[in-house]
Amino acid sequence: MARQKDLISPSILSADFARLGEEVDNVLKSGADIVHFDVMDNHYVPNLTIGPLVCEALRKHGVTADIDVHLMVKPVDRIIPDFANAGASYITFHPESSEHVDRSLQLIRDHGCKSGLVFNPATPLDVLDYVMDKVDMILLMSVNPGFGGQSFIPGTLNKLRQARKRIDESGLDIRLEIDGGVKVDNIAEIKAAGADTFVAGSAIFGAANKQDPNHYDSVLRAFREQLAS
Repeated sequence: MARQKDLISPSILSADFARLGEEVDNVLKSGADIVHFDVMDNHYVPNLTIGPLVCEALRKHGVTADIDVHLMVKPVDRIIPDFANAGASYITFHPESSEHVDRSLQLIRDHGCKSGLVFNPATPLDVLDYVMDKVDMILLMSVNPGFGGQSFIPGTLNKLRQARKRIDESGLDIRLEIDGGVKVDNIAEIKAAGADTFVAGSAIFGAANKQDPNHYDSVLRAFREQLAS
């Protein structure tokens, strides 16, 4: 199967929450593809972020792009329908956070969303042996989850290659996403290892002149140039 189009997914965890709708509008206008939504519960990970009401608010604001909800919560099944009803496009979760991974994946699809699994740096990919047919996205964490602004863990490149091999051999239409420490100077290497969907937070939202209405154009252009190279 041919590789899918590269998608850039800014993580709104690094955006200015006082004007979130405007931030999301601007970054999409500048060429981003997906809105990445980091949901932390101060239980599975040591931080507390946003819930379904914020997702719903972005939809009511007029955001039509896919919203990629990454659940760093435990347990997951209770909150999946809430995010589906709030307008999520993708819902991904960590296998450690579900008692029944197959059931949770099916729950996501039953609510009309695309489903995915997230693998921490030290979590093996073995569970994919049993659920590849229920997965629309595989997300590899290249930092430990819970905080933005961390540095990329180089060992993730080899894990990306392993995940890409699994996807290619399956013949299934599955996106391979990377999250953590993605920057202009490493995104080409990350793509070469197999990723096709790139989450970036501080590298996008923290690198711009907020006084310029087109302030995200240059950083998104730099990402695209590196991906094209």
